[in-house]
Amino acid sequence: MTRTGRVALLHYTALPVVGGVEVVVGRHATLLADAGHDVTIIAGRGGSPDPRVAFLGTTIADTLAPRVRAARAQLDRGRVPGDFAAMVDEATHFLTDATASMDVVIAHNVASLHMNLALTAALHTISQALSGPAIVLWHHDVAAAMAAYRDELHPGWPWDLVRTAWPGTTSVAISAARAATYARTTGLARDDVRVIPDGIDRAETVGLHLTTSRLIRERGVERAAPILLAPVRLNPRKNLELAIETLAALRVQMDGAILIVTGAFDPHDPGSRAYLGRLRSLADERGVGDAVHVVSEWVDGPPNRRLVTDLYRLADALLLASRDEGFGLPILEAGLHRLPVFCTDIAALREVAGAEAVYFSPDAPPPDIAALIRERLANDPVYRAAVRSRTAYDWRTIFDTFIDPLVASLVNRATA
Repeated sequence: MTRTGRVALLHYTALPVVGGVEVVVGRHATLLADAGHDVTIIAGRGGSPDPRVAFLGTTIADTLAPRVRAARAQLDRGRVPGDFAAMVDEATHFLTDATASMDVVIAHNVASLHMNLALTAALHTISQALSGPAIVLWHHDVAAAMAAYRDELHPGWPWDLVRTAWPGTTSVAISAARAATYARTTGLARDDVRVIPDGIDRAETVGLHLTTSRLIRERGVERAAPILLAPVRLNPRKNLELAIETLAALRVQMDGAILIVTGAFDPHDPGSRAYLGRLRSLADERGVGDAVHVVSEWVDGPPNRRLVTDLYRLADALLLASRDEGFGLPILEAGLHRLPVFCTDIAALREVAGAEAVYFSPDAPPPDIAALIRERLANDPVYRAAVRSRTAYDWRTIFDTFIDPLVASLVNRATA
């Protein structure tokens, strides 16, 4: 069993200060807290993004603190300030005390940028101590390889700290490109720099309601692809049997595919509950019972408008298998959400969708419909980019795949 530990995240500033690194630090902190770690953010300004995360502030880390700014102004011109040694001592004492009980310290950009070289020097001193926390150097930027900073990095100490390898530490870069640059700059072997990318929270990015986020998380559909949406009532003329059969055929080659049916019971058809039972039996027979989601079962009643709108934001495509429709409002809604439309070739739907939909007969063989969906999505760069964003770059995936194993190994080593 993985032991939880005490983890500190170090940066110049923290949320709500606006910045890409601040966002990443905040996300790391929350994910680590979710995993049961005792987390502290150490920074010059800002606060905690989560009630479970402690915040420890110090002006010695703040790049805009007057003393730090004055020191940098001289350092950028190649002069070591007269009080620089005292600043390094102060920062070293602070970090030593602040991290004495920590198992792991993750320092973002401090070892590869020269924004606060007193803090960099203090962290370096701690990293070379015989005892103390494991140090992870997380590199978003590499000043020594950036043209904008070329004239600000001078020969010798303390500037050399951002262009040399630090023995005994773990280096992480946010991309393979950054890892190669850092390795080349410091003389490290490329394989000695781990790559752990930044991530994205899909629900937050597309503005999902908290209730929707909880519902999709509870049902494990966040990483499904493609997500087919059928925003229809439970009525036999909606021909949901064909949608389920199509899903079963599609999953032969796209095994992450799911079907979400909003599935309100028809208020004018007392047999709609029995119809749901038949659909459930069919899905189980075809081996896709866990891939067919009826939203009215999630919320014990018809989904409200906000939830339906969120489902359009989640979906990759609209699937309408109806045998009869009077209009086709979901096609218009799908258009506003930029979803490709797959629908039966009946008069009302063709009238609304025109040439923009992919049509099929309500009696078409399900494998043929599945092939239409697969071919259309395979050639859609927007769909491919969306799936890549929410799978390979989902924060939870990144944490489970990269961050948690790294931190766990360092905590286990520290507490062994």
